[in-house]
Amino acid sequence: MRRVRSAPWSRNLVAENALSVSDLIWPVFLIEGETCCQDVASMPGVQRLSVDKLVEAVGEASALGIKAVALFPCVDSSLKTPDGREATNPDNLMCRAIRALKAAHPDVGLFCDVALDPYNSDGHDGIVRDGVIINDETVDMLVRQSVVQAEAGADVIAPSDMMDGRIGTIRDALEAAGHTNVQIMSYGPKYASAYYGPFRDALGSGGALKGDKKTYQMDPANTDEALREVAMDLEEGADSIMVKPGLPYLDIVRRVHETFSVPTLVYQVSGEYAMIKAAAANGWLDNDKALLESLLAFKRAGACGIFTYGAVEVARLLKDA
Repeated sequence: MRRVRSAPWSRNLVAENALSVSDLIWPVFLIEGETCCQDVASMPGVQRLSVDKLVEAVGEASALGIKAVALFPCVDSSLKTPDGREATNPDNLMCRAIRALKAAHPDVGLFCDVALDPYNSDGHDGIVRDGVIINDETVDMLVRQSVVQAEAGADVIAPSDMMDGRIGTIRDALEAAGHTNVQIMSYGPKYASAYYGPFRDALGSGGALKGDKKTYQMDPANTDEALREVAMDLEEGADSIMVKPGLPYLDIVRRVHETFSVPTLVYQVSGEYAMIKAAAANGWLDNDKALLESLLAFKRAGACGIFTYGAVEVARLLKDA
């Protein structure tokens, strides 16, 4: 085996997996205003962008070969309500960003988050009443949110809320509204993880969160449950499956990929990204090598697409390789 490993050309020839820029989806945070770029303290190199700056940044990313972007809005606190009704406003921050991006960069695919936590004054993904998440009323709001995003030009509706039955209901609503070609990417195995902290900081939902999300997100101890979640979502009409978080759940990526043979995506979540950046800043890890290795691990596990905050950085590394 050592002879095969002895030269770069030989190692490349027998490599079983490879990372390319087409594997990357870039998650971006939105804010109101103009010419606004706000650093996210817990995520070095990540910013919240106003719509005009977003259009500019996506143009630069597209020039590097990144052709898919995921949008997450940081909503003004004055618009947050217990029912998250701003999510259904056809002129909300998300919908305005979708329209602007589609006008400027029609060849870039847009993954649009569907959940109430950016809009909910309780910080939860669903409507809360007496400390309980109300599943069916939440699904009604998610359906309305999905339709306004599809009408704005979303390519992929990405429900990250983990409510029961929402995939089928959203699919029916999209079909009824004439959006038959809009995809649904389901966060089927989304775990109640400790790795989401910086994301909630960036979204502005962490401080509002009352309690935790363990009653509707998955228990990190479970794997068979993940397969049941995926099976239900596929039966209801999901086109692809997201596993979240990423590196601590490579076994889930592998099981979903091998069991269902459907497009399986993975999210290198904020905590994973922040750990690499923090270790690199302290000189404990080589940033570039650690970032590339972590993403290659997702490909090895069976992922066909990777959400990473380092997408632009990685695209540049791949271009220079």
